[in-house]
Amino acid sequence: MKTTIGFVLIVTVLMSCGESSENSVKKPSVPLVGTWQLVTAMIIEKGDTLVTDYTKKISFIKIINDTHFSFLQHDLSKGKDSASAVFGAGGGTYSLQDSSYTEHLEYCNAREWEGNDFKLTVSIQNDTLIQRGVEKVESAGVDRVNIEKYARVK
Repeated sequence: MKTTIGFVLIVTVLMSCGESSENSVKKPSVPLVGTWQLVTAMIIEKGDTLVTDYTKKISFIKIINDTHFSFLQHDLSKGKDSASAVFGAGGGTYSLQDSSYTEHLEYCNAREWEGNDFKLTVSIQNDTLIQRGVEKVESAGVDRVNIEKYARVK
């Protein structure tokens, strides 16, 4: 009888210590993962600099999970102002090594951008993400520096 009780106790202890199902093991979250609202973008092209405030007439979000990113952009006038009506979307996979972030754009409403890689440097401070890099798409005639500032959406 003592042997049976001892055996049951040992098995119970071992079973409770050895539990490591996928649900109980949490993967550490990368600070980049989340939803980001674009605040400002600075484009430097052929010596000209254009700064766009994305808090006024246009909204742009980027959603990043463990393996993929996507972005959505639209005008805040709900398409009623034909001069500023816009909708854009895209997404794909990314890689991250330290501060080197590379997006591989697989889907985009501007189809000539698809299949391109964009190498960026990212920095995160508190709830602010800064992305810097060169956008080069030969088929679209694009070769510019893009610096974007995002705020984490809570």
